[in-house]
Amino acid sequence: MRFTKLNYCQYLLSSQINYTITNLAAHLEQISHDKINRYLKNEKLTPRLIWDNVKDLIEINENAYLVFDDTVIDKRYAIEIEASKRQYSGNEHGIIQGIGLVNCVYVNHEVGKFWVVDYRIYDPERDGKTKIEHVTEMLQNLVYHKGIPFTAVLMDSWYATNKLMLYIDDLGKYYYCPLKRNRLVDETRDKKDYQKIELLSWNESELKLGKLVKIKKFPSAKKVKLFRVTVSTDRTDFIATNDFSQDSTDVVQQVCKVRWKIEEFHRELKQLTGVESCQCRKGRIQRNHIACAILVWLRLKDLAYKTGITIYQIKHGLLSNYLVQQLKRPDISMFIV
Repeated sequence: MRFTKLNYCQYLLSSQINYTITNLAAHLEQISHDKINRYLKNEKLTPRLIWDNVKDLIEINENAYLVFDDTVIDKRYAIEIEASKRQYSGNEHGIIQGIGLVNCVYVNHEVGKFWVVDYRIYDPERDGKTKIEHVTEMLQNLVYHKGIPFTAVLMDSWYATNKLMLYIDDLGKYYYCPLKRNRLVDETRDKKDYQKIELLSWNESELKLGKLVKIKKFPSAKKVKLFRVTVSTDRTDFIATNDFSQDSTDVVQQVCKVRWKIEEFHRELKQLTGVESCQCRKGRIQRNHIACAILVWLRLKDLAYKTGITIYQIKHGLLSNYLVQQLKRPDISMFIV
């Protein structure tokens, strides 16, 4: 019997707790652990596979957003796994051992749906690429090769580098991104008087409409529009955009909320696909496992959109079906004296 990526994805989709190769082999006839391991070690599943499976699912929109962010696939108990390294995890609020995953999500906010359209493994020891370079590569791929329509790029402050912001501007796209509070900007017209963003003064009009500033080391002719956005009672973000027609802090606040869709993707991927559960040491197996986990998320999300129920209800519904079956025809009958 031939083992394929369809078999492996079906396992990740169907299993609820244990996502190991050993467990899979124990539940497949005529398929050994070695055969599954050999397949995952020799196959080469790439991000292109994600695009091939999502391109016909996306509800495209000229006003859609591309959202970029990364997450860490937790490998804290398996330090010898290739491609894993100690890195900061926002979910854990600290440094952990894991595999960095840089993702791109396409958000059609008008219909309230989103899809993952590309990703990269952050593995600088092997490919020498930074996270910024991965994002730039994905942008190039989506703009010049895929031709997918969107109006703006959303990203967090870590990606809000001069280089990436200017590159997005050169593509003729807008960006909306929070700047770190110690970023140096100048709001004067005639002289360079750079100061930290957190020290800027804001009048009532600027709080509503935003104001033009120049970021240090930006080209002299380039400015950005800066908005002070209240996120919560104890947090204020400073959002920069090259959309000079934008004149509402309230609208900017709503745009920035779209960025959290990628956090929703990260949470669902980790909780429902077993993406963190593979303990094989080989980097190629880990990459193939991650690719299959993302394919499973795409399948679950597509079903959720079509049925109008949550992705969690679909996944956990498999257990519900099992319980119904066991109550009708139990494999082990209860006996009481």
